[in-house]
Amino acid sequence: MEAWLVDALAATGYRGVLDRVFARGSQVTGSAMLVGTIGGGFLGQIDLSIPYVLRSALLVAVFVVAFLVMHDVGFTPRSVPAGQLPAEIARNARAGVAFGWGQRPLRLLMLASFLQLGFLSWAFYASQPYLLDLLESDAVWVVGVVAAAIALSTIVGNQVVSVASQRCGRRTTLLLIAGAVQTGAAIVLGVAGSFWIALPALLLVTAGLGVTSPVRQAYLHQLVPSEQRATVVSFDSMVSGAGGVGAQVGLGALGEARSVASAFVVGGLATAGAIPLFAAVRRIGGRADEIAGSRGGVESSCPHGLPAVATVDAVAIDELEPAIAARA
Repeated sequence: MEAWLVDALAATGYRGVLDRVFARGSQVTGSAMLVGTIGGGFLGQIDLSIPYVLRSALLVAVFVVAFLVMHDVGFTPRSVPAGQLPAEIARNARAGVAFGWGQRPLRLLMLASFLQLGFLSWAFYASQPYLLDLLESDAVWVVGVVAAAIALSTIVGNQVVSVASQRCGRRTTLLLIAGAVQTGAAIVLGVAGSFWIALPALLLVTAGLGVTSPVRQAYLHQLVPSEQRATVVSFDSMVSGAGGVGAQVGLGALGEARSVASAFVVGGLATAGAIPLFAAVRRIGGRADEIAGSRGGVESSCPHGLPAVATVDAVAIDELEPAIAARA
């Protein structure tokens, strides 16, 4: 889906900042989660089967709309005979390694995602009974409120990206700040001992996810060629999924043996490993690290509200001095 979106944007002449597009997409997803959580909770009070039946009906409707309205833009399909499928799969696997793992900044981002999303995949489910235990309550509606608050917090994180992308800056700045906030909040979540402290800490963790996800997506799409983009996105998802498997097994076992609180602390400390990885990406620099300016979008971007012809590339003074001396 991500790869199709970027190709479609390029084909339709979009020259804005990718971070903003991915952030808005995440906001739509978060809004749907918010409505679904609240609406499903109310319907579930009537009969638990109603939300599932309604979800099935909505999925059928989405399939029909997608089939009739969504068409490939900026993408040329290539037919592959059945006999060549094994070779094609092997070729795509090699492309995922070469254009994804083989590029150092993307490799670093994937390792950071392994740590962060691995922890979050466990924390999302573990936080609900943990918060109920802190509240000393078994009220199921509290879980629904927490899920809705999580959706709102990710939307807030997405909005931070939308605002930040209107100004010139670097993607790694957002990644570093969000990573530090996530780590600190995750540790506080484990040591809080109070529902009213743990809940805001959890929301800070998920708000950080709302920041890092669209920024990571935009960075990746800046470096990977269109033909290999879908393969690399899938490879990136596989690495994150592997982190989720490891975290759910490891932190789950730790929570069983010691306590869920200690698992949150250990998981939070593990996410601290993403911070030096983001710092290493920052040292690499390059065009993919630029949020705004002439290199932040699908092809190029410019300050918000200005036409593309108004774009001016920033050049460091030390790069200009040799040219000035030569003319003199």
